[in-house]
Amino acid sequence: MAEKTSFKQSLGLLDATMIVVGSMIGSGIFIVSADITRSVGSAGWLMLVWVFTGVLTLTAALSYGELSGMYPRAGGQYVYLKEAFNPLVGFLYGWSFFAVIQAGSIAAVGVAFSKFAAYIFPGLSEHHMLVDLGIVRISAAQLTSILLIVALTFINTLGVKEGKAIQTVFTLAKIIALAGLVIFGFLLAARKGIAQANWSTGFTLGHREGNQILPYVGLAGLGAIAGSMVGSLFSSDSWNNVTFIAGEIKRPERNIGLSLFLGTLIVTAIYVATNVMYVNVLSLQDIANAENDRVGVTASLRIFGASGTTVMAVLLMISTFGCDNGLILSGARVYYTMARDGVFFRSVGVLNKNAVPARALWLQCIWASVLCLSGKYNELLDYVIFVVLIFYILTILGIFRLRRTKPDWPRPYKAFGYPVLPLLYVLLAGAICILLFVFKPKFTWPGLGIVLLGIPIYYGIKKNQSSHVDYTD
Repeated sequence: MAEKTSFKQSLGLLDATMIVVGSMIGSGIFIVSADITRSVGSAGWLMLVWVFTGVLTLTAALSYGELSGMYPRAGGQYVYLKEAFNPLVGFLYGWSFFAVIQAGSIAAVGVAFSKFAAYIFPGLSEHHMLVDLGIVRISAAQLTSILLIVALTFINTLGVKEGKAIQTVFTLAKIIALAGLVIFGFLLAARKGIAQANWSTGFTLGHREGNQILPYVGLAGLGAIAGSMVGSLFSSDSWNNVTFIAGEIKRPERNIGLSLFLGTLIVTAIYVATNVMYVNVLSLQDIANAENDRVGVTASLRIFGASGTTVMAVLLMISTFGCDNGLILSGARVYYTMARDGVFFRSVGVLNKNAVPARALWLQCIWASVLCLSGKYNELLDYVIFVVLIFYILTILGIFRLRRTKPDWPRPYKAFGYPVLPLLYVLLAGAICILLFVFKPKFTWPGLGIVLLGIPIYYGIKKNQSSHVDYTD
């Protein structure tokens, strides 16, 4: 731990906003509307799910602004939970972040990248098996996703400027491409008859089978709404990644909160506009039954004809490439901060000559690569979002606690709409967690189990520590 290199504040407001936007927009917006439509049935509820998700995300982001102003240093949410509650709660987040949240997201986006790359390069298909030993099977798609993660990890070990350049270029490219897709959709493929037929379903809530909407009985409808929001919430997640790199942002007490607001607002607007385009270009049946749930590809074929598949494949490769870069860049800073606090592998608590946590980056790379071998995007998605929501709720509750325990602490920015909006988020997100726990136990129980597994791990670490060393940058 003798290395004295410290983080360099080299990221401005635009860079921070691009990290928020780039980390949020991956492949979800092109895929999950199919499952949402099957679950809720109507055009009205499809739009409501996306709008509701956007409101929740904006509310959380605006609330996090207060915490980022109070603690403008590397580690973000891990630091907020540790300061608001205690080191154990902070560790449980950091442990879950490493085991499921960040590594799982990196793997899921990597797998999505490889699936869409296979449209252009068929040899990269998930059906092309490179190794088949019965128990162990490795496809070309899995290998591609792993190579993507390794390459981006290496680039980010060269310095934050290299990672920043990739993030800004690819994020701007996908914003322009998405805006173009929406505009061309309305100009070239929107059909009044399709839009009228879709909107005639109004806000009927039910399971879609063909052209029929079968109403839910009792609380099953609420469970369907919560289940359908898994996809939209995952697609809107990772907005908090910018808080992890606070130590490298200029004027973090101002720029983090502002980038959170601007980034989540931009993404929410893009997502809603994209879904409005979908229901004006495709029938609800086409959306619900899109091949492999790839609604974006189906819409692109309708807009651009035979070349639509290639157009969408390129767009998705750009989108997922930039998304994974943002996740990789920011995630390692949490493990670095935990190591400095003595609750993670001590060896990752150092910066290399380029002032980045290279060892933390490579450790993250290894675990995400292992998760890629599962090759199951939807399972990783379901696995992640329940755990994510639990810690979002705890973090926003931390605002209330810090207002009481540290009333005089400097707050350059205060949570918008406090206490009403933060409390509303806690109640709504809590209701979604309960519904997921009841209606999707296959994924929520393992997610909760991983969080709780962190308790004995934490006390094991503390017990084995001969003495606590307080590291400072």
